[in-house]
Amino acid sequence: MKIAPYLNFGGNCKEAFALYERVLGGKIDMMMTHGESPMADQMGPQMRDKIMHAHMKIGEQSIMGSDAPPQMMQKPQGFFVSLEIAAPEEAERVFKALSEGGAVVMPMEETFWAKKFGMAVDRFGTPWMINCSKPM
Repeated sequence: MKIAPYLNFGGNCKEAFALYERVLGGKIDMMMTHGESPMADQMGPQMRDKIMHAHMKIGEQSIMGSDAPPQMMQKPQGFFVSLEIAAPEEAERVFKALSEGGAVVMPMEETFWAKKFGMAVDRFGTPWMINCSKPM
């Protein structure tokens, strides 16, 4: 079994996935707009250029996403996408890039369980936890 977060966006999925691909070292292997889908004729003009489905591989993991129709878009709540990063410098780099233009929930710092840990919501509204564990 694998678990893959599915992220919804309010019209900026393509931009968000470009950032995630660059920052997380992933590879977008599928991205389709509503206008490119077999259901294109059922979509209103405001959704034709919006992303119906995106898929990105990050190592052995995946994240997926899409642009939600305006009437269905909800602010993410009750979860964070958690990243475990081995090197403190890499954790700092990823945290800085994801929090730029967004909001820092908890600054990146040492904790009793981690060399570095921080929480942020990126400029697209996705909540992230960045963790660099201490050896056990």
